[in-house]
Amino acid sequence: MQKRTFLQLTVGAALAATLGLGIGAAQAQKPVIIGVVGPKTGPLAGGAAITHFPNFRLWAHEINEAGGLKLKEGRRKVKLIEYDDRTNPGETIKAVQRLATQDKADFIMAPYGTGFNLATAPIFAKHGYPQIAQAAVTDKVDDLTKRFPNLFFFQGTTTQYASTAVNVLKKLMDEGKIGKRVAVVNVGDTFGIELANAARPLFKAAGFEIVYDKSYPLGTQDLAPVIKAAKAAKPDAFVAWSYPPDTFGLAEQAKIENLQVKAYYSAVATAFPGFIGKFGKSAEGILGAGGIKDTPELQAFYKRLKKVTGVDGDYWGNPVYYSMLQVITQAIEGVGSMDRKAIAQYIKDHKFQTLIVEIDVRNQKLNWLWTVGQWQDGVFNGVAGVNVKGGKAVRLKKGW
Repeated sequence: MQKRTFLQLTVGAALAATLGLGIGAAQAQKPVIIGVVGPKTGPLAGGAAITHFPNFRLWAHEINEAGGLKLKEGRRKVKLIEYDDRTNPGETIKAVQRLATQDKADFIMAPYGTGFNLATAPIFAKHGYPQIAQAAVTDKVDDLTKRFPNLFFFQGTTTQYASTAVNVLKKLMDEGKIGKRVAVVNVGDTFGIELANAARPLFKAAGFEIVYDKSYPLGTQDLAPVIKAAKAAKPDAFVAWSYPPDTFGLAEQAKIENLQVKAYYSAVATAFPGFIGKFGKSAEGILGAGGIKDTPELQAFYKRLKKVTGVDGDYWGNPVYYSMLQVITQAIEGVGSMDRKAIAQYIKDHKFQTLIVEIDVRNQKLNWLWTVGQWQDGVFNGVAGVNVKGGKAVRLKKGW
């Protein structure tokens, strides 16, 4: 009887061990669900098609090619679930909510755009997801990170972008290269309004005279009246706190109207390869948000991005996005699980080696970034920023 019992226990133990291994293997093979929300339609779709979706697809491809994320239970590949928010914050909220409650996503990537990140922050917090905002610029960073402990900002503050742009122009004015008259326009959403409000007192304090100040609605198709009015004000410099479609539209109208300014700045999408692709030599000397300091590692990244996604990366958002994904990967693998609370804490407690720089977001914001770049000989070089070195000298805009 004892022998039979021992045999039964031995067989049972072996069977349990075998089943246990099978269950563990099955779990290891179950993909990690990653939610991605952004505009595939609407005014911001063009920008997201360059700097948002392709980075996540490249990241997922490379993770899976390597066998998956390295977790304590074994490697697990990742599966992206993408939703189109149609450039509508209400749809962004619905999509994040659906990923959290219906799709049971293990991790949700932050959406595209400042207002969209602010709108969804309570949803991320409610469901315990870290929100790594790689496409949001706001001066409310400190207040928001206090309110939402799992919210991180990777693109700096409004004042950082406004002040460095103003400082670049002030240096040109102090050197006698441009006059003091500046025309300023902005897209009428959270991003553009914040930047315009931050820049006005900075321009005045720097000795500039704002001769034209205009806001236009997001999605405005006809920007000819804006440029014509700006030109009529006879500015020495032109600044647009703009999003991708209007960055292109304003430059097109400036070329048509032959807007003669020695300093021309536009914000998001100035760094896109499509910008110089469209405007060619006319883009030379144009200033904008972002910029890079070229490295072999960066060029290798662009080649991989092109090969896997078919997209030519920009000179601002793509490197920051990919570096953010490297932080997320290192944090997940450092924790060894998809424990979201532990992942957020790991990010707060560590520094990370990335494509662009050693990243430290222990105060929940990235304190290193290129904020002003310029098209110079076909490359959008960084000329000014926060805690950066090696910026190129600024050149004057010499016609269209």
